[in-house]
Amino acid sequence: MLNLDSVSVTYSTAAGDHQALAAVDMTVEKGGSCVIIGPTGCGKTSLLFLSAGLIAPTEGRVSVGGDTLAGVRRGTSLILQQHGLFPWKDAYANASLGLTLRNVDPREVLSTTRKLMEEMGIWEIRKSLPSQLSGGQRQRVAIARSLATSPDLLLMDEPFSALDAMTRETLQDLVLALWKEWAFTFVLVTHSIEEAVFLGKKIVVMSAGPGRIAQVVDNRAMGDHGFRLTGPFHEKCTELRRLMEHTRQENPA
Repeated sequence: MLNLDSVSVTYSTAAGDHQALAAVDMTVEKGGSCVIIGPTGCGKTSLLFLSAGLIAPTEGRVSVGGDTLAGVRRGTSLILQQHGLFPWKDAYANASLGLTLRNVDPREVLSTTRKLMEEMGIWEIRKSLPSQLSGGQRQRVAIARSLATSPDLLLMDEPFSALDAMTRETLQDLVLALWKEWAFTFVLVTHSIEEAVFLGKKIVVMSAGPGRIAQVVDNRAMGDHGFRLTGPFHEKCTELRRLMEHTRQENPA
């Protein structure tokens, strides 16, 4: 579904050129789940923005569904850390925004948006403004907005990092359930080892900037809501923690 072939990204700044990514090769299979983890400044968000078509590689090629990516595509949705809701629009208007902008028939907009919001437990707060919602509710609205357009590729940039532990786990469970139901491909950026192990069938460990892929960890046991309580989950967390520490020692910031 997603392929990065020898991709590098260099930004021009007032202080000179800054290389964010160097020779990154990464593949995510159709319907797969991939989590990207690594130290601050390793280019995780740049890698996500490349996948969304928001920035172009300085070198290399990015392709989605076999086609070279040359900009933003309609089948990709992006969820940001700060949810990106319009403060003057209520929850329903925010959740239905993508469909409205695409001039979808209002009856279909209502049907699709209501189904998603009911499934996520936020239909009852549809008339509330973002300022009246909890952090978890705001992220549920952002997820509903992203899924309303039926994406085949969902990209998430640390969407749960500002939430308390229990809300974070609840939304992780929600993403897992939606992934199973909707069969989209998703790529998640996180700093959390536990989140990476719970949601990533493939876990990509980045080295310090300029970002390179230090290791790809296979995590085929993920996919069960009870996975957090199992021995294999804790063993995989320990494995990933040791690997990240080893990578940090080899590539000190």
